Amino acid sequence: MKKEFVTEQESFWAGEFGAEYIERNQGSKLIASNIAFFCKALRSANNPNNCIEFGANIGLNLIALKYLYPEQQQYAIEINPDAIEKLKQLLPLEHIFHISILDYSPTQQFDLVFTKGVLIHINPDYLVQVYRTLYQATGRYLLMCEYYNPTPVRIPYRGHDELLFKRDFCGEILSLYPDLTLIDYGFVYRHDPNHPQDDINWFLLEKRK
Repeated sequence: MKKEFVTEQESFWAGEFGAEYIERNQGSKLIASNIAFFCKALRSANNPNNCIEFGANIGLNLIALKYLYPEQQQYAIEINPDAIEKLKQLLPLEHIFHISILDYSPTQQFDLVFTKGVLIHINPDYLVQVYRTLYQATGRYLLMCEYYNPTPVRIPYRGHDELLFKRDFCGEILSLYPDLTLIDYGFVYRHDPNHPQDDINWFLLEKRK
């Protein structure tokens, strides 16, 4: 993996800032919430046999999906080396891409491509490139789980500027690729009494053949 990155955001997540995120975000409660989340978000999907997560961190989303689809072949893209060590305990080495999302070039398509709290941390100048990569990797379903805002805004994140961006990610990718269709969407709330998430809006898209 490259040691020098194009954007400030990549450098943050590849370094100590990304390692600190791992410490804050792990445990069985998160996995339980993720299982409940994916039950809702993928209720309109038809048994995706394989998937790839863009920005997988230590794989808590993939663990949850494995409960729903035990035979699913899973792949992960992740920039942080500490997270990669955790992913190695979960996935075959050949299914792990230790690389920036900006450097990833799909060599195959997947039944399910998804992001969860990742696009919000991408430098906005590179979003069109990331949208293209997501689209190219999508064989059938694209699930985008991000903070939503109808217009682009920048929000301070843990004392740092230029690390958190809200916008209509789904609307933007739909405008770029007319063969993508929105088939379901929803919201999960941080104060949900049973399975809280971090105020995420999710959008499930399907690529027409």
